[in-house]
Amino acid sequence: MMDTTNTKENEVAMMKKKVKVVAAVIENENQEILCALRSTNMLIPNMWEFPGGKVEDGENLQQALEREIFEELACEITAHEVINEHVHEYETFIIQLISLRAELKSGTPTATEHDALIWLKRDNLHSLVWAPADIPAVNAVINQKTKAENV
Repeated sequence: MMDTTNTKENEVAMMKKKVKVVAAVIENENQEILCALRSTNMLIPNMWEFPGGKVEDGENLQQALEREIFEELACEITAHEVINEHVHEYETFIIQLISLRAELKSGTPTATEHDALIWLKRDNLHSLVWAPADIPAVNAVINQKTKAENV
């Protein structure tokens, strides 16, 4: 008798929508990281994330992140290198989350889609309840040196 459990799981996984998302790890002059609370009308509500969004066709990672942050937070950033890349399977979709280091270029981040924004020191990031897909990036950021330590 053949076990069809894995086959069914694979079929379900193949039917799930795959989404490529970029997230900004923005550090301020106080070596604090910007964290965003997902609103109650978003998927995975009331959990924290690094802000960002979907990569559109024809965009590179940096272009997508700079556009998303401008749309979501009404400020301008410069997106830099990838800090972490992780694929996470939720119940209804699969997310490829690519977190990039970013710096604020102009403006002040404003929560237009999120319920709240806060700046936290790396050592305090684990005090928040993070969206599951963001946790590997959070761990990478905590283990990373601050801008001041890199000088």
